[in-house]
Amino acid sequence: MNAVDLGVNLFVTLFALLDPIGNLPIFAAATAGATLRQRISVSALICAFAAVFLAFFLFTGLGLLQFFGISLAAFRIAGGILLLFLGLDMARGDFLAMFADKDALADSKDVRGYARRRFQRLVVPFAIPLMIGPGAISAVIIQAGEAAKLGYAGTMGSLVAISAACAVSFVCFALTGSLSRLLGEVGMAIIVKVLGLILCALAIQFILLGLGEAIPGMISGAVTTPYPAGGN
Repeated sequence: MNAVDLGVNLFVTLFALLDPIGNLPIFAAATAGATLRQRISVSALICAFAAVFLAFFLFTGLGLLQFFGISLAAFRIAGGILLLFLGLDMARGDFLAMFADKDALADSKDVRGYARRRFQRLVVPFAIPLMIGPGAISAVIIQAGEAAKLGYAGTMGSLVAISAACAVSFVCFALTGSLSRLLGEVGMAIIVKVLGLILCALAIQFILLGLGEAIPGMISGAVTTPYPAGGN
């Protein structure tokens, strides 16, 4: 595998894991009432943070986990538990209300101030762990090992892939105005509850995968990998 193949694989993986399309309703609710410039500014801050955060794990992820004595299996389980609680909140309660910004309509010209407030509010739980969850971090850490085999070219290919995935996410989030108008509050609430259910299932999958790695033979491979290639 060359650096280009490595970069393409990482881009596709990260785009699926960051899931900007699936997270659009939440971002739309979080920036309801914002102007286009305000929404673009918030999108830029969140996606720049995601790029820096993922790049950090690309260079230090394996060493960081080893420094703290944390196995990748334990990381998957911990991340899965965090995602499970978040998914339950999305599926049960008025999840969108926690993102409400009463000052959103106070001053439509306050772009920097609005972006800063929204970014501080959305770092957790939107940027982490909805976008940058255990799956995305694990993918980058695993990719770091593959990139090291290719040297400088592998590292640069991985960085380009991370930047491209975050750039596409930025474009998706910046264009959420039409989605917000189309769905309305009721439509977005329904979609978020459905996404919460999916997130709970994904969280359980992470936990099962982590347990399967930590205790080999405890959990059937059909559970941790329910749809093997070529299976029925």
